[in-house]
Formats: sequence, C-alpha cells, structure tokens
Amino acid sequence: MAWLYLVLAGMMEWGWPMGLKFAWTDHGVRPGPAILAVISILASGFFLLLAQRTIPIGTAYAVWTGIGAVGTFMLGILLLDEPATLGRFVFAGCIVIGIIGLKLVTEG
Repeated sequence: MAWLYLVLAGMMEWGWPMGLKFAWTDHGVRPGPAILAVISILASGFFLLLAQRTIPIGTAYAVWTGIGAVGTFMLGILLLDEPATLGRFVFAGCIVIGIIGLKLVTEG
C-alpha cells in the first residue's frame, strides 16, 4: 500500500507546478489555479507522509520527485506545447529507469 501512496504523492506533484503556471497571468494571479496548486501540495505531502512510514525516506523522496518531474515534463509537452525532443525524452527516461530501479531494490 505504501507504494500506491507514493505513486499518488508523485501524481499530486504534477498539480502544483501546473497550477502555478496557469495561476500567473499578465494581469496578476488567478485564484482558482493558485488554490488548486496549494491543495495539490498538501495532498502530495500527505501521501508522501503515508508512504515514508514504510519506504525508506531517501527512496521515497527520490521516487516522489521523479514521478513529479516526469509527469510535469509530459504535461508540459501535452498541454503547454513544450518541445518534445529526443534528448528531453532520453533524459526523462533516465529518471524513469531510476524510479524503477529504486522500486526493484527497495523492500517495503
């Protein structure tokens, strides 16, 4: 169950950078996306709290940030028209390999 919490925590990490991106405009901050960003931060932290009770904190933190980084990378490409270059995918793939590797060598 701890790994499920960790995956959920990582997925909640996608929400706050995206929320902040959509919250900021030339006319100031839009409260809706900013509030969703804060909710996402809190939910992410809560699920990380649950996960790290069983999973070593170093592993949990690395996987949490990795899922957050790769998910935000993908959302940037899909929603924000960010570049989808081979190099970006190769290095994001390295993060995914690290996440999988940590899962394989970690008990809990």
